[in-house]
Amino acid sequence: MSELHTTCNRDCPDACGMIATVVDGRVTRLRGDPDHPVTRGFLCHRTGEYLRTQYSPDRVLTPLIRRDGVLVPASWPEAIALIAQKMTSIRAESGAEAIFHYRSGGSLGMLKSVTDLLFSAFGPVTTKSGDICSGAGDAAQLADFGEEDSNDVFDLLNSRNILLWGKNPVVSSPHLVPILKDAKARGATVISVDPVWHAGNRLADRVYQPRPAGDFALAMAVARLLLDSGRVDASAADYCDNLDGFGALARSRTVADWCEAADLPVTAAEDLADCLAAKPTAILVGWGMGRRSNGGAIVRALDALCAISGNLGIAGGGVSFYYKRRRAFQAPKLQVDCADAGGRVGDGQDRGSRTISEITFGEDLLAADPPVRMLWVTAGNPVVMLPDSERVAEAIRTREFVVVVDLFLTDTALLADIVLPTTTILEEDDLVGGYGNHWIGAVQPVVPRPEGVRSDLEITQMLATELGIPGFEADAREWKRRMLAPGLADHGVDLDRIEAGGVRNPLAPAVLYADRQFPTPTGRVNLMTEAVSPSPDVDGYPLWLFSLSTDKSQSSQWARPPEGPAVATVHPDSSPVADGELATLESALGRLTVRVRHDPRQRRDVIILPKGGHLAAGRAANALVRARVTDMGEGGALYDERVRLAAIDG
Repeated sequence: MSELHTTCNRDCPDACGMIATVVDGRVTRLRGDPDHPVTRGFLCHRTGEYLRTQYSPDRVLTPLIRRDGVLVPASWPEAIALIAQKMTSIRAESGAEAIFHYRSGGSLGMLKSVTDLLFSAFGPVTTKSGDICSGAGDAAQLADFGEEDSNDVFDLLNSRNILLWGKNPVVSSPHLVPILKDAKARGATVISVDPVWHAGNRLADRVYQPRPAGDFALAMAVARLLLDSGRVDASAADYCDNLDGFGALARSRTVADWCEAADLPVTAAEDLADCLAAKPTAILVGWGMGRRSNGGAIVRALDALCAISGNLGIAGGGVSFYYKRRRAFQAPKLQVDCADAGGRVGDGQDRGSRTISEITFGEDLLAADPPVRMLWVTAGNPVVMLPDSERVAEAIRTREFVVVVDLFLTDTALLADIVLPTTTILEEDDLVGGYGNHWIGAVQPVVPRPEGVRSDLEITQMLATELGIPGFEADAREWKRRMLAPGLADHGVDLDRIEAGGVRNPLAPAVLYADRQFPTPTGRVNLMTEAVSPSPDVDGYPLWLFSLSTDKSQSSQWARPPEGPAVATVHPDSSPVADGELATLESALGRLTVRVRHDPRQRRDVIILPKGGHLAAGRAANALVRARVTDMGEGGALYDERVRLAAIDG
């Protein structure tokens, strides 16, 4: 028996340190690293149950090629030769832009980006633009601060108040929960602001449930209270641009009118204003805040509240949307010139001359001119992940040649011409940084990959060799060395140190903007002065659909795949059927059969479905969601869909 250290590289903010118990070449136990300051010896349910995924009988263990409409086993040389032949002929006939390389965030391993280099060197090919998960919030913080990062996660222990604004840490950031409990034990007050009632509210001293997309109005009410009562930081004008313009925006409506738009009493806004004035107060912004048509405006409003109240740049304060997980790394580069290999000259950093939006993927792929003939998909399952699932499936199904790299026959892989099996989190060799804390770690193989499986790096290397493109020969360890930021060495952090256990990124400050200097064009906070209104109500569709993460699944990858219709949670007054009965959930785009669960704690205008349901099983919430782009950042307005619930006839 041996116990080996590794790091989780799944799409999760925590980047947990893990210890795998290995007996006779098989992992028998997986637990959190007790010496990792954030992981604290426990894993979320999703990863704690990962051995079901690791040893699932449904895992793809050999390349598959579609013959006569059926995916059948094939050898790696055959699969790679066919892919290279198709890529070469398509480039010769239609140009490299006829090939679309789609890489998403299903794995956050830094070495996944080596695949980008290959397609850039071969092309440039078409790549995706936008970010389905966090585009609006990313753009908002970059516009306001010129940077997107957070105070150290343990700086919350210095907070007097912590506002969980649209954030459910029990599901989305489980290793934040002990830190919040420690902060409360030190006297901090925790307030939750979210239209949805969730398990995270158990941590809160007070809970406010605004109207969906009413967060902007609530923030404006709070801003006006701060402005009118003279509780704006005395030096705010020294480090904020547009203070008068922001004030005019907040004062364009009365506090009562703003609160009416948010569907909350004025006392709620007064409570939040008092908290911000009683520094230090931290605002933790949920990623769902950006997934609305006015998502950028909401996040910018929260940024502004933090700035004008003087909570920016101080211990215990800050407005946290994201931790800059790439700060410890640099983009990989090719070490050779590709010109003599039939590829492009350069280091492979050109992301492509044509992009297709991730948000409007289905429609844009179908309408692309010149057409996209080949699609390569890795680290994602777009049929389930993206809005308008049926349209996405149609767009993929109608391509001439589709390659999917995955562990399982997902809804997307089932449409492929070739499926290439790849490694799990327990077989990977990579680097990862958290986006919910500043820790970085090494992903190390604790068991060998099955004989018929290859890592993404190995797949890239095989294809590069077949295409005659040099520069990809280095092993994983060498690629990892190349990707470490040079500044780490000045702090005594190298690959050996990272592989020994999780390391806090020494390049990340404990308190962001402590000098009140910002990497914006003026060096000051860029306060918003105007905003996009939330989308209006839709006649006949009274409920806002929230497709939310659960503690049982990692997007579309479930520890125990559920059976039967998806469960739709709704207030009993908004349900036409009894608790536990089947009903039809319908949007302007489609309909699903769901099993209804009553929850009187929910707002009467909200209905909740699990995120990542399988389309083939009739559980994909995104089959109901239209493809719409947010007000900034090319994000997905996933939470703007209106639906209705109806009894099933007969």
